[in-house]
Amino acid sequence: MNVLTKVQNWGNHHHPKWIDYFRILLGLVLIWKGIAFASNLQAFTNMMKDAMLGVAVSISLMAHIIIVLHIIGGILIAIGSQTRLFCALNLPILIVAVFFVNLRADIFRPYAEFWVSCIVLVGLVCFLIEGDGVLSIEHEKKVVV
Repeated sequence: MNVLTKVQNWGNHHHPKWIDYFRILLGLVLIWKGIAFASNLQAFTNMMKDAMLGVAVSISLMAHIIIVLHIIGGILIAIGSQTRLFCALNLPILIVAVFFVNLRADIFRPYAEFWVSCIVLVGLVCFLIEGDGVLSIEHEKKVVV
């Protein structure tokens, strides 16, 4: 049995429920941020006004990809379906948000977005490794015959 299988088996037997509640909260935060991002597309519209056509199309495409990945990924992470896949898909977005977007802002002001982005980034890495957990729709009950 290789190391990855041993770690996965150990994680399945020693999985606390608070981690599942954190996964559900992480999914809800991603949904919330996706909706907030969609309602604030005016900033992207302003960026696209002075850009050339190719850059404007790229900005628009990236904005729509971020919205879709946050909302659909948040729903599926919250219910525990395809958790690792959508954590991996949302990971580059959060890396850019933490290190390139929110780091420039005043990170020590109250309610700074930097700290929310950092917590979500840590949660995505955690569930990329951990997986769904017990409170998920993909959790299989082992039936002993």
